[in-house]
Amino acid sequence: MATETHAKLLLQKQLKELYRNAVEGFSAGLVDENNIFEWKVTIIGPVDTIYEGGVFDVVMTFPPNYPNSPPEVRFTSEMWHPNVYTDGRVCISILHAPGDDPHGYEKASERWLPVHTVTTIILSVISMLSSPNVESPANVDAAIEWRERRHAFRKKVARIVRRSQEMP
Repeated sequence: MATETHAKLLLQKQLKELYRNAVEGFSAGLVDENNIFEWKVTIIGPVDTIYEGGVFDVVMTFPPNYPNSPPEVRFTSEMWHPNVYTDGRVCISILHAPGDDPHGYEKASERWLPVHTVTTIILSVISMLSSPNVESPANVDAAIEWRERRHAFRKKVARIVRRSQEMP
């Protein structure tokens, strides 16, 4: 219970900080004001990328032992990216459980560390949009298309960006 209380206090502090000092490129709030463990984030596609101008919704679900364990980050908007599973879950190193990688691909220092905040996580997701890691893809089809049929990849993302800008 003490861990969950600590997580709640830390998340409340991070949310207040984001309200006071907004960070360019995204906005964040709670999915439900009674649940500090689930956040809705809206990411604006980064300038000078194929995602530029897109409006993408993400849900962050924090575990009760945050910050000792990473949140799950999942696009609820349509997304085509090598590091995003088809169900929207984001796969980047800092969201992987802390410690040594059982597959030997990542260093422990590249994986989750309790010093990460909502801001550093979302900025990492925005960075991922700018430069996908196709060596360790979550979406193999997107990675193959990125490597072998870049024009088709760009065209698909352009359609997704256009749809993300439409009013519901």
